[in-house]
Amino acid sequence: MKTSLIVTIVRKGWGTTVLEASVKAGARGGTVIGGRGSGIHEQGKLFGLPIEPEKEVVLTLVPEPSSGRILEAVVAAAHLSKEGNGIAFVVPVDRVVGAAHFGATSLPGPIAP
Repeated sequence: MKTSLIVTIVRKGWGTTVLEASVKAGARGGTVIGGRGSGIHEQGKLFGLPIEPEKEVVLTLVPEPSSGRILEAVVAAAHLSKEGNGIAFVVPVDRVVGAAHFGATSLPGPIAP
C-alpha cells in the first residue's frame, strides 16, 4: 500500500482542530508536536524583544489514495487558504514500521542496519 505523510504547521491551539478534521476525513490518527515559527510574517516584537510564535506540527500518516481528501479537510478546518494561518504539504513515504493499521505490505523489504 502506498503511504503519504501529511505535514501541517499551524498556530498553537489549532493542532487538535487539524487532527479532528483529518480523522473525520478518514485518517486513523496523528501526532501533534510543539514548535516555533520564524517566517517573515512572524517577526513581531513586544517591548523591544522579538516574539517567537508558538506552532503545532501535525504529522498524519495516511494511505496515498486518501491523502487528497484528508488534506482538503485539514485546509478547510484550519482555514489554511487564508495567509498566515499555516501550511500543509504531503510527502510520499517509502516504508512504514510499527503502525499496525498499515499492515506488513507497507514494508517492502528488510530494513538496513
